[in-house]
Amino acid sequence: MKKILLTKEEAALEHEIEAGEWVAVPNMAEETRNYQAHARNALKKLKKINIRMSDWDYNNIKLRAVQEGLPYQTLVSSIIHKYLTGQIKTS
Repeated sequence: MKKILLTKEEAALEHEIEAGEWVAVPNMAEETRNYQAHARNALKKLKKINIRMSDWDYNNIKLRAVQEGLPYQTLVSSIIHKYLTGQIKTS
């Protein structure tokens, strides 16, 4: 039988599973339903806002969004979320 080559990440995961560091989730179907409900609720809670910004900022955020391949509103929302969760720091 041909041996499957694993990436470092896959090999580490395999080792952790074999060492018993991972355990099965009891009531997996129930947990799945709970997470699906949380995701649906999060999507329902989107709020619309209006902001004022300079033409330069507006044009550049739209340009960046095109480069990233997403709507500029999504990029602005992502930037705000990252700032609020500490993933982006201000100086």
